[in-house]
Amino acid sequence: MIPIAKPAIGEEEISAVKIVLESGRLTMGPNVDAFEKEFASYIGTEYAVALNSGTSALLCALLAGKVKGEVITTPFSFISSASVIVFAQCNPVFADIKEDCTIDEEKITEQITSKTAALLPVNLYGNPCAMKALTDLAEDYSLLLVEDACQAHGAEYKGKKVGRFGIGCFSFYPTKNMTTAEGGMVVTSDSEIAHRLRLLRNVGQETMYEYKSLGYNMRMTEMSAAIGRVQLKKLDKFNEMRIKNAEYLSQHLKNIKGIEVPEVDPEKKHVFHQYTIKVREPFPLTRDKLQQHLIKKGIGCRVYYPTPLHHLPFFAYFGHDDLKKSEEAAAQVLSLPVHPGVTQKELDFICECVGEVL
Repeated sequence: MIPIAKPAIGEEEISAVKIVLESGRLTMGPNVDAFEKEFASYIGTEYAVALNSGTSALLCALLAGKVKGEVITTPFSFISSASVIVFAQCNPVFADIKEDCTIDEEKITEQITSKTAALLPVNLYGNPCAMKALTDLAEDYSLLLVEDACQAHGAEYKGKKVGRFGIGCFSFYPTKNMTTAEGGMVVTSDSEIAHRLRLLRNVGQETMYEYKSLGYNMRMTEMSAAIGRVQLKKLDKFNEMRIKNAEYLSQHLKNIKGIEVPEVDPEKKHVFHQYTIKVREPFPLTRDKLQQHLIKKGIGCRVYYPTPLHHLPFFAYFGHDDLKKSEEAAAQVLSLPVHPGVTQKELDFICECVGEVL
């Protein structure tokens, strides 16, 4: 089976973890401190705060931003993009997406009311949103901008890395472009936000048993940070390989009728956390039938995401307007292997298997 994702863990990561284990300092130590500084420098922000997951990063970003009211986000994403809004005691409001599966800034404008407090766009599949338009909206309406960059490590909009436009949130889950096994990070250049984030992730403590607020236990371990420091050094190379693999797949799939390859806007650096096609007529198989065909051939492929979030019962209470494009995308998208571990022979086999059903 050609896996849909494969963490690239080598001897350097194993050695880094071994050193931590032998040190006896297993959580919130020098590796976490160093990883935060190195990641902030990479993104281009003043601060970075490490946590135990991307979901924790999103939740703490909203809490640190003191968001109260409605938060506009996309219904076409992983559930955490919306669930954290509810956990922060706010109301999610869904705005539809564009053809490239990123949130539509014009649809956001239609949803803004006096109750709107924040925007939470998602740089889905490693593809940046139209960040200039979103920052303009946030400024015009005095809204907090929280970037879900959990799938977009190293992605750029007009030469500026995502995560720098608002409060940026990243995930280091094993399938991501870089991993810490489990983990997350919030980046910001606001010192007060950074301070509140550090309290939130460490049960409200500034120093041992000096509680400045209520908080959670969302600390990153030293082992995770040690892995992350090694992975960060490799991230640009990993992304280059993903982009190269994506270009090859698109070159060989773009002329197949009914297969729509991912858009690549020249103003954006798409880092292809996922390489996602859309399967439409007149392709002879439905999306689901094509997925079954590829799996039988030994090709790992997956639907990200089969159910728009507004269809889940957890969010039914909040209601929604017309979200047609999100519903269409959920019925058409199929992600193919694009990670750095995919070989040239495997890329050729993937293209051959998609084309052979014609």
